[in-house]
Amino acid sequence: MEIIEKIKTFKSIDVQTEIQKICLHKLKLGPLPNPKSELWRLSNKSKFLNFLDYSVNKKDSKFDIQYPKKSQSTIRLIIGENCQIKFIEKNYSIQQLSEDELHKYLKEQISSFNQNENWSDLFNLSLSCKNNILGLKINGSKIPPIEIFSHALSNSLNAKTLVIFLEKNCDVELLQINLGKENSSLSQSTFFCLKENSSLNHGVVSFGENKSNLLNSLNVIQQKNSEYNLGSLHFKFNYARFEISIKQSAGNAKTNIKGMQITKKDQQISTYTKIDFNGPNGFLDQINKSLADDKSHAIFEGSIIVPKIAQRTDASQLSRNLLLSNLAKIDTKPQLEIIADDVKCKHGATISQLNEEELFYMRTRGITLTEASKLQLSSYFQEIISFIPVSKDRWDLLDKLLNEN
Repeated sequence: MEIIEKIKTFKSIDVQTEIQKICLHKLKLGPLPNPKSELWRLSNKSKFLNFLDYSVNKKDSKFDIQYPKKSQSTIRLIIGENCQIKFIEKNYSIQQLSEDELHKYLKEQISSFNQNENWSDLFNLSLSCKNNILGLKINGSKIPPIEIFSHALSNSLNAKTLVIFLEKNCDVELLQINLGKENSSLSQSTFFCLKENSSLNHGVVSFGENKSNLLNSLNVIQQKNSEYNLGSLHFKFNYARFEISIKQSAGNAKTNIKGMQITKKDQQISTYTKIDFNGPNGFLDQINKSLADDKSHAIFEGSIIVPKIAQRTDASQLSRNLLLSNLAKIDTKPQLEIIADDVKCKHGATISQLNEEELFYMRTRGITLTEASKLQLSSYFQEIISFIPVSKDRWDLLDKLLNEN
């Protein structure tokens, strides 16, 4: 593994920024995550090593997006394109963060990073060159929908970083798309800071081609009276991890999460979430769904942390899973860590199969088994897809999933 050897010798890149040096220093003594830790014990070792078995692509070629065309009312950005971003309109502005602002924020974040728990972000930031880090500050009202693309090219590992500040009273709809070409690895780290009274409807759609891999981490800080809504979908990766860390920095914030991962063949896709309540009157409603077929493996582990300061927290975390094959596996572990005594918290998990009685009923009405299965899957998918901020006429995710499952 060329990348790991370079990290061990502190030589992952020729010219290192201060951020890269800090990350490399944290990784040097432990360049790989601890496979016995709770966060990594279920990770398929051979697939993870395959993720690392590519050379870093330092100079992205122009990315040809063969996906829905950009509508006139949508702002589309591609991480890795070396261009200046500056939208200043009557009601809003979207501008790039200065190098000093970006450096200060990332340095503050990684100062408290743990080598094992935050390995994915440390790894990403040790490899992300200047051109592959996009930092934005969004201000104002009536902001158009935003689409941001990250991609990995064949036979290489690409590291991308996104940092966004939402200023006070902002209301933003943002769709993030992660794409992997055949035989590729994409490392994506995203950081959001939601200021007071801001709101973000965030969609993450990640899919790849044959033998593509993804390491996707998301870090969100919510200030008072902010609202963060996340709808996510991960599928068609040989190996993928989605790591979500959300901190309500002073309470009085709302978080809604609806996510889904779909595995087939021998794929492994996992989701790990950690929600920290650091003040009173916090709210969380989380649903994660996994669908596993063939010999694949889907994983969900969720953690809700409610310290004594977080009184009157209202949090719910549910894991609902669908097993389509006797050879597939689903591991699920929602969990609560509560110190506060005045809270409403619940968690639960279910694993089921397609409803045989419903299938039989539909078949007696002349519907084929394939079509009956699609109808059930449509209902299963719809709850998550409807929460992703996408335009159906441009991104018909339900149709795409039903045609592939």
